[in-house]
Amino acid sequence: MVNKSLKKIYTTLIFLFLYAPIIILIIFSFNSSKSRGVWTGFTFKWYVELFKNEEVLTALYYTVLIAILSSLISTIIGTFAAIGIYNMNYLGKKIVLNLNYLPILNPDIVTAVSLMTLFRFANIEFGFLTMLLAHITFNIPYVILSILPKLKQLNRHLAEAAMDLGATPFYALRKVIIPEIMPGIVTGALIAFTLSIDDFVISFFTTGPQVTNLSITVYSMARRGINPVINALSTLMFLSVLGLLIIINKRTSKDMKSRGDLI
Repeated sequence: MVNKSLKKIYTTLIFLFLYAPIIILIIFSFNSSKSRGVWTGFTFKWYVELFKNEEVLTALYYTVLIAILSSLISTIIGTFAAIGIYNMNYLGKKIVLNLNYLPILNPDIVTAVSLMTLFRFANIEFGFLTMLLAHITFNIPYVILSILPKLKQLNRHLAEAAMDLGATPFYALRKVIIPEIMPGIVTGALIAFTLSIDDFVISFFTTGPQVTNLSITVYSMARRGINPVINALSTLMFLSVLGLLIIINKRTSKDMKSRGDLI
């Protein structure tokens, strides 16, 4: 009993240590003073100024647009890639999966420099297109890994039965396979959207002078000096990402529970 209580206290202290800076940042985003050491009163003025800041609004536009486009495109590519990988033989599946793990296991800086070098070699002008392609590239592996478990749960004979009854392969894919793996597709899309919004390193190395996202804007504003608007922006970003992660975790828990009920 004592050991259990000590473990809970230790775990609580660890999480408090990790999240204390974020909690302080959120609290001082409502501070009327620019100082982060003195509390002078509660206010929403930094949030009002945030939405009057043209630089931030432009960065928000590009962040959301790239996140939506990259998550949609990577989900479509990742879905068909996962189905293809699932139907490969053992050796081919092993090789492709190991290649799929590379962008996940590599540090972001390695992926960023590699993509920057590729775009430079291909003579592609840095800007919206290069950032979008970079986000699609690092999102696809996560989508594939979200969908593959659902494919493993799928009855292999469902599509064959549909085609025996007269369905074309594409119709069987659209009406039988995709509805069965839809929870994995939605989870993969949400993960891709979250990663795209939160990314800094890869975006920094693959963007152009005319295009920036929120993470790069925060970095640039912080270099010019601490501005309370950054606290407000960081708070909104943190709450948005946290909300998406909660949705992903709830979906995953629900899927695991339903799978356990079936078993």
